[in-house]
Amino acid sequence: MYLRVVRFTDVDSEHLSGRLSEISKEEGPPEGVKAKSIKLIHDEDQRTAVVIQSFETAEDMAASEAALDAMDPSETPGARASVDRGEIKFEREA
Repeated sequence: MYLRVVRFTDVDSEHLSGRLSEISKEEGPPEGVKAKSIKLIHDEDQRTAVVIQSFETAEDMAASEAALDAMDPSETPGARASVDRGEIKFEREA
């Protein structure tokens, strides 16, 4: 499993709420994005958000990059501060 982790700053809670409402009406990821799952963590006090996208393979993640990077800033939670990508090397659940 591979993850793409994107950190956003300057996240407006109202804008984020509107985006989440729109996204929840969609049946899957945007066209060109082969993500298996997505998680969003929002720290309202710091006005930050972290989006974690999971992919089955490195190839799926790489193939999705163009569509994700081309997203209009109005479709994102805030200003993109960083993007990390990699394979899960360790995971433990209770």
